[in-house]
Amino acid sequence: MKDQRLIAFGEKVRKVRKEKGLSQEALADLAGVDRSYMGHIERGEQNISLTKIYQIADALGVPARVLLP
Repeated sequence: MKDQRLIAFGEKVRKVRKEKGLSQEALADLAGVDRSYMGHIERGEQNISLTKIYQIADALGVPARVLLP
């Protein structure tokens, strides 16, 4: 069973990414992660480190708290 917090985080990342007009690949490049890793995050399949949360938030230009459920 998937962790609902991971799913909620991934949904927020996807929502903000789309609002910013970024592809999954573009966000992955900006955040310094692999595109497939970003896909796992957005689907709630990846337990993500605090460091990665901040990298993604910085790449999106939002405070990390915006992405947290």
